[in-house]
Amino acid sequence: MKTIGLVGGLTWHSTIDYYRFMNQQVNERLGNDMAAKIIINSVNYGEIKRLTQSGDWNSIAAIISDAAKKTEAAGADCLLLGANTMHHIAEEVAAVTNIPLIHIADATAKAIKAKGVSTIALLGTKYTMQFDFYKNKLALHGIKTLIPDERGIEIINKSIYEELGKGILSSSTKEQYIGIINSLHQQGAEGVILGCTEIPLLIKQEDCSIPVFDTTLLHATAAVDFVLS
Repeated sequence: MKTIGLVGGLTWHSTIDYYRFMNQQVNERLGNDMAAKIIINSVNYGEIKRLTQSGDWNSIAAIISDAAKKTEAAGADCLLLGANTMHHIAEEVAAVTNIPLIHIADATAKAIKAKGVSTIALLGTKYTMQFDFYKNKLALHGIKTLIPDERGIEIINKSIYEELGKGILSSSTKEQYIGIINSLHQQGAEGVILGCTEIPLLIKQEDCSIPVFDTTLLHATAAVDFVLS
């Protein structure tokens, strides 16, 4: 079995889910007491959050690239960045490592296509929703992306940084998310990407009338597929 390398701590709440999903899936596939081989390099989320909100992507790339190189040196055979937003600098990180970087948007696109969905709603930080890095990846797979209006973007972005990233799960916030998802569905979205690895802590498939794509689970699954291939 190969070893998964995860740059985590983005936040630690979702990193726990990555660890759980990867071990569960390896055990389900191999049975007995088998578990995943994982190296986790957990960065300081507080520092990353500050740099993200100030738009200092060069410093973020330097921190994440350093973590990636150390993870590779520790023996990882593939690399995951445990946050959708951090894939804005995925190409820079991939350029300084010699192991495959499994891109979260590629893993998500594969699942969307398998469901026969061609128009998708994307929820995440404002950077994930408004920058092109995620939408461009989906477009390469023939998937059209819809995002919320300005008010919806602000609601979701604020909830991620002020609630979900701190482990706060609010019923009123959940209602706002469901309203935003329903609005995007009315605009033509056939499914919704939970494009921040903390959103699945709040929103589940049973909350929505359209298919939900949990990027944490899909990314973890892609890593397990790789190391067991």
